[in-house]
Amino acid sequence: MIKALSKIFRSDKAVKPLPSVPEGERYYVIGDIHGRCDLFEALVQAIEHDEKDCEGTSTIILLGDLVDRGPDSAGVIAIARALENQRPMRFLAGNHEEMFLESFEDRKVLRHFVKHGGRETIMSYGLTRKQYDALELAELQDEMRRLVPQEHRDFLAGFEDMVVIGDFVFVHAGIDPARPIEDQSGKDLRWIRERFLNNVGPLSHVVVHGHTIFEDVQDKGHRIGIDTGAFRTGILTALVLEGTQRRYIQAVERDGTITIQDG
Repeated sequence: MIKALSKIFRSDKAVKPLPSVPEGERYYVIGDIHGRCDLFEALVQAIEHDEKDCEGTSTIILLGDLVDRGPDSAGVIAIARALENQRPMRFLAGNHEEMFLESFEDRKVLRHFVKHGGRETIMSYGLTRKQYDALELAELQDEMRRLVPQEHRDFLAGFEDMVVIGDFVFVHAGIDPARPIEDQSGKDLRWIRERFLNNVGPLSHVVVHGHTIFEDVQDKGHRIGIDTGAFRTGILTALVLEGTQRRYIQAVERDGTITIQDG
């Protein structure tokens, strides 16, 4: 009788453990900053306050698209470079870093770049709107080479395409769900959208990504989208992962005032 009952109540499938990062490690994963240096600076300060109770190691991961659209991409890069010298950091390459770097040599890419937020990036290095508007494309490219420090270009060029930690994979845009993690293309990791977003899973890892703006964090189980549109909405999000736990810290700008929200 007891054996019969145990068969009835026993699940046919083993309970799958919750996705986790390695024990003793905490990760703060920040979505697309897009030139919002003010929000980035406030969020980093909030993270530094939050991690005071961290007994293990603490790492910040930036998911790419540090540049474009917002007013101070140069400032974002400067802060990111300074952080790299102060604490554990990981940097992922976004499609906007790709366009920015290719624009120094390819005028066709430059023309596309300035239409998608690149104008603001170039101006953040010291060009006024009047000076910018007076330049032809070839002149603008020459001015970029003069204004943007080589150290900034080298820094962006050194970003990773993908980071795998525990049960999570961190990328900018997403992955091709039809291919294994180790066989992804750089183009998909930086640019993919519908083929990834329309997939209902499951996947080998939980994919943490930016690239596509959501009104709020989009946790679908097999993927977590944390691009909350900082340049447009004034909300920059960090996902906090520790063990099996996940929570969020956001820097929120309203009417010129930035507040920090935890959840």
